[in-house]
Amino acid sequence: MLSATRDRLRYIEFDSQGGAFEKEAENGYNFGEMDKTAPFAMSGFETLEPEIRRILSGLDDADVIARIWRRDHTVWKNRDEEISTRLGWLDGPDRAAASADGFESFAREVAADGLTGALLLGMGGSSLASEVLRDVFGTSAGRLKLSILDSTDPDAVRTAAEAAPLEKTLVVVSSKSGTTLETSLFLNYFYTLICDRVGRARAGAYFVAITDPGTPLELTARRLGFRRVFSGDPDIGGRFSVFSPFGLVPAALLGVDILTLAERGRRAARACRIADATANPGARLGTILAVAALAGRDKQRFVLPPAIVSFGAWLEQLLAESTGKEGRGFLPLVRELPAPRDKFWADALEISIGLGPVSTETEALGKEPGAPAIAFSLEDRYEIGFQFFLWEMATAVAGHILKINPFDQPNVAASKKKTEAVLASCGGSGGRPVELKADVRGLRDFLKSVRPGDYIALQAFIAPSENNAAALRRLAVKLQKRTGRPATFDFGPRFLHSTGQLHKGGRDNGLFIQLTSDHKRDLPVPAEPGAAATRFTFGSVEDAQAQGDRETLEALGRRVLRVHLSRLPDDLARLAETL
Repeated sequence: MLSATRDRLRYIEFDSQGGAFEKEAENGYNFGEMDKTAPFAMSGFETLEPEIRRILSGLDDADVIARIWRRDHTVWKNRDEEISTRLGWLDGPDRAAASADGFESFAREVAADGLTGALLLGMGGSSLASEVLRDVFGTSAGRLKLSILDSTDPDAVRTAAEAAPLEKTLVVVSSKSGTTLETSLFLNYFYTLICDRVGRARAGAYFVAITDPGTPLELTARRLGFRRVFSGDPDIGGRFSVFSPFGLVPAALLGVDILTLAERGRRAARACRIADATANPGARLGTILAVAALAGRDKQRFVLPPAIVSFGAWLEQLLAESTGKEGRGFLPLVRELPAPRDKFWADALEISIGLGPVSTETEALGKEPGAPAIAFSLEDRYEIGFQFFLWEMATAVAGHILKINPFDQPNVAASKKKTEAVLASCGGSGGRPVELKADVRGLRDFLKSVRPGDYIALQAFIAPSENNAAALRRLAVKLQKRTGRPATFDFGPRFLHSTGQLHKGGRDNGLFIQLTSDHKRDLPVPAEPGAAATRFTFGSVEDAQAQGDRETLEALGRRVLRVHLSRLPDDLARLAETL
């Protein structure tokens, strides 16, 4: 196990003008201190350890940690394209602590007004952190029950609209750019619904917006008289935004103790200021991930307890979208699926994050002897705040080692443009793309192209129901057993804002099985908030997103198969049974 035994450690602090300088502390955030917060046990790294040590030494020689904290874009690229203006997350926990009272006050205000539920409309970085906080902490007494809509499937939209009385619901419209297609359509639909329920004059009081200053969403929110507009930090990217209003407003509505969460994040930030890379937990973790990936272990199998299992979806986006570019990237495996380990884990790094004591014994890490594994232990659920910042720093350091920019997402933008083109070509009439049916034989033939190091991705543009999710899981298990390769699955368009970047920008080692379905009860989308006229249906948007993503993958030479389903979840079950 790598360790730090130095008596004095250097770390980075700032003066009032933002200038960075180094300080020393006796036994300042060494691993003994880290063991009190987030134990980081390692085993099976004997082969990789020399390279890990070499890279860590190189980080020190290049002064990488201090340069990250100085917002030096050359840590990643010579040209400053979406880098120095995406490093505000470094100050996120401090800002969260300073603003905690304001968010708490707002949450008490809306609860006192009789609202009992909150519906968050968002995608990717605007919703995933909130989903984690909801699932990890639940709802405190007297606060709002939070539901999240991040699917354009008409059944999902209808379910969100019927889940709770809209007259008792605060609608949180969350979009960093203020132009996210899905969020804009959600706003049009739900504002129109609430106008019908309470009248146009009162509708604005049921809405808040979270967006960067000056965006179209901010202008719309002010025009429609939203209750509040919370301004995001333009220097923080969506997937790094947990300690900004995008994560903190929903957290306050749930009743999460924001100050405690922020303090755990601040503890991680202090530890990640240590200039000595070996003693810096974020630098060490990022180095381990990058070195393992360059050595062929570019997949991370996460083992998470039920209490924090949704943290996996946040990690999935952070790691895959940040690193999946220029033919490189990490594939997080965050859904526990049985597989033939002798074949399956040879290119994976195992990472367990548990609640309670952790053992360094290989059996406790849940892996086969000799394979590299890392284990964390969280002493309580608020340690998730420490993990948020730790993994952000690790991702930044890994990006430096991989020589990529971890803060952009170029292929996500390309897929969005394809979607817009498909919608424009059908004139918003709801016309379906050309049908491509595939039987079981076609699927079996497709799987013959599996190569060593590949993975299979089930891209489900269907309703994200519990039954469909269970059927997808069973199908993924069968695919793994048949091919000996890992299978992932997620619902579209959600994954487009997450692993979609890796699918297109990473290695050509994915087999993409796109699942689409009929829309038996489609929903029209108002052309603008409160309008009677419509332009699209949610079904036509979902179809366009599927087609746009498929065309983008095909243009890159990726292996893609579309399977159209008529009856759900029965058709998924039949596919699994016949493989």
